Amino acid sequence: MKDLKMYEANDKMITLISDNYNLLQNLGNFGISLGFGDKTVQEVCEDQNVDTHTFLAIVNFTINGYKDTDNIGSLSVATLLHYLKACHDYYLGFQLPFVRKELDQALDDNDNLGRLILKLYDEYSHEIQQHMHYEEKTVFPYVEMLLSGSVTEDYNVETFSKYHGHTDLKFSEFKNILIKYLPSDKLRNNQLVAAIYDIFNNEEWLRLHSEVEDEIFIPAIRELERKLRQSDVSVRISKMISQTEKSEELSDREKDIIICVVQGMTNKEIADTLCISVNTVITHRRNIAKKLEIHSPAGLTIYAIVNNLVDISKVDL
Repeated sequence: MKDLKMYEANDKMITLISDNYNLLQNLGNFGISLGFGDKTVQEVCEDQNVDTHTFLAIVNFTINGYKDTDNIGSLSVATLLHYLKACHDYYLGFQLPFVRKELDQALDDNDNLGRLILKLYDEYSHEIQQHMHYEEKTVFPYVEMLLSGSVTEDYNVETFSKYHGHTDLKFSEFKNILIKYLPSDKLRNNQLVAAIYDIFNNEEWLRLHSEVEDEIFIPAIRELERKLRQSDVSVRISKMISQTEKSEELSDREKDIIICVVQGMTNKEIADTLCISVNTVITHRRNIAKKLEIHSPAGLTIYAIVNNLVDISKVDL
């Protein structure tokens, strides 16, 4: 049965642990050390450089299933990433080998059935390792790239979401085989019961881990992708505007040409006045028209007046 209490930043950290001892493991995954006295959750998190909002989001979700979908964007993706990496290290580096050792002690090495059980466990472990290694080699580096402000079209969190799924089905089958079919003497039975108990705990841990990824991590990355792509579009638009503005910049010679046109000069008169060839005048006028998208003398006159190239009092209207 879930604890429906919602924990907040001003609650004491020791209260969270006393109410839910399983949170001890979460503390380590967040990088929070013990010895925090009677400090509040916020004080402990701030002391140990952990985002308080993200810590509470995972705590309240794993304890009572609460998720604040309206504030996904305010989660610290860096904190989530650190937490998930630590979860992987804990599970692959400690929990799987620990249960393997328990089973090895509880099973008879000379019993073919015992060896088969260990083989089945190793197959399960390999499946979990592959799943987590995929995240470590593909998903986590992708998220780190997003945190650096880069976006790519080659991969997105939806690809991970489709790939991601619960990997505890085989674990559940393995646990049931141990309970239903494996005979044992009294001593080994006690050892086997202890191992099965840890397997149940592992199964629950893995389920919650998967749900945190599905319900918190993936939505947070999806929101980060949205913000970055939105920002990327804004940058592209700004560049386009900048390029357009740059393309509209006239050279001093082109401004001279416009002034002459406004004064009613022909191409030959402009050429004579500016000591250039008629062909050069024509080329300049073509470039001016392309830059300004203005092709008539009247339009150039308005442009010249608005941009203070000529005094309106001196223009023959």
